[in-house]
Amino acid sequence: MLNAKLYAAKDLNLEGARAHRLDARQTLAQLAMTGTLNDTFYVDAASQLDALLAACFEVAPSFVAKTAVYARQHGRMKDVPVVLLAWLASFDGEMCAKVFDRVVDSGAQLRNFVQALRSGLVARKSLGSRPKRLVQSWLERASDETLVRAMVGNTPSLGDVIKMVHPRAASVERSALYAHAIGKEVDIELLPRALRDLDAFKRNPRLPVPEVPFQMLTALPLTTQHWIAIARHASYTMTRMNLNTFARHGVFNEREMVKTIAARLRNERSIRQAKAFPYQLLTTWQATTNVPPQIRDALGDAVDIAVANVPALKGTIAVAVDVSGSMASPVTGYRRGATTSTRCVDVAGLMAASVLAQCPGALVLPFNDSVRPWLRTSSTRVIDNATALAAMLGGGTAVSAPIEALNRLGVAPDMVLIVSDNQSWIDDRNGHETATEKAWAKLKARNSQARLVCLDLQPYANTQAKSAKDVLNVGGFGDAVWEVLAAFSRGESGKTAWTQAIERVEL
Repeated sequence: MLNAKLYAAKDLNLEGARAHRLDARQTLAQLAMTGTLNDTFYVDAASQLDALLAACFEVAPSFVAKTAVYARQHGRMKDVPVVLLAWLASFDGEMCAKVFDRVVDSGAQLRNFVQALRSGLVARKSLGSRPKRLVQSWLERASDETLVRAMVGNTPSLGDVIKMVHPRAASVERSALYAHAIGKEVDIELLPRALRDLDAFKRNPRLPVPEVPFQMLTALPLTTQHWIAIARHASYTMTRMNLNTFARHGVFNEREMVKTIAARLRNERSIRQAKAFPYQLLTTWQATTNVPPQIRDALGDAVDIAVANVPALKGTIAVAVDVSGSMASPVTGYRRGATTSTRCVDVAGLMAASVLAQCPGALVLPFNDSVRPWLRTSSTRVIDNATALAAMLGGGTAVSAPIEALNRLGVAPDMVLIVSDNQSWIDDRNGHETATEKAWAKLKARNSQARLVCLDLQPYANTQAKSAKDVLNVGGFGDAVWEVLAAFSRGESGKTAWTQAIERVEL
């Protein structure tokens, strides 16, 4: 029997039903790995930010710093890591300096950091002396290529940042590059080769397309042949994100380009180098409906390749996929003009399909207010099984339902993985424990070594099962979460598995 006092569910979730609140470190980790500071089904962006900043004050600054690094390097999150860095800039400048370069790893992240500080949302409205020095140093050490790429984007632009911090130029060439970035007339011969080529191309479009970020070219009267040249030399990520653009500009009218792009998309080495997450590839597949079928097939292959890199989980596994109505929320939140087409239910289906790819004997249980009947597709492709599961969307939420179904079947797998937004309410009940915990206690009676994972895809700080040695609460939808799941399946304590992964970050 559960210790009623120890396991009492004293909190309420966002549906007003009983739940457990995550502890401070788990809360910060959850918000960092799932929060995009956009509106979600239950919580708006402002509330997310308030919760994130409040969590920072409840943990040691060193844990804030490690979380920022972990979220950026392992979770590949963009906005939350720089907000955490901005918090450190305001409350622990020394710790901010220690992790600055590991969070600000691109020109885009530099601009995001400056914007986070100047916004006034994190205790201040100006850079301050130490952050200014950090930004200066970053600019002074950045390569010419990095700064050219950083010229794409505004609010603030690279020129705005340069005007704020006045970086020192170690050469006349770097001085000219800074001047060019802020809009001054300079001797073109002093600029990097890419910018010289861009200037020449503007004057004579018959010249080869310069190797600059393509956003620098889109205002020009480009022909189909220009776009083919851009596509031919594009990076993996740029290719993945601009397939519809290539289609609109006739790139795929050339049969050879279809073969070239398809081969690039399914190239295993390129997928690894680009750190392409399965969910990113799924998002691309969903968004590219007007491209040749060979391109969509290549994206499907790319998902299979990316999933093949997922660490295998130990033992027998059951995966419960939440298909309730709230899972229609975009996985990265609602953002005006840029809301992703990938929903929480799509990612949940993808994770279940990923487990099936690694463990064909895994049991998959889609659920809303009860477990839904589902027969896996005859296809071995991850994307087909993920799509079939997501198609079952609708209904209320009872997180306990899949565990209760396992109990009725008399099945007790070594790991039960519940992929959800965790806002259970159909199964709210009187008593100290939640319905999920009560059902889990029954399953544990049949398999004392069984382990439960509550994987939350949204930035919410409550759970249906209190963290314990055999219960892991974790959040996220990138590769990092699989590493934590694999460690938990091998015996690491669920109570500390996730925070220990963050604590292992060296400062």
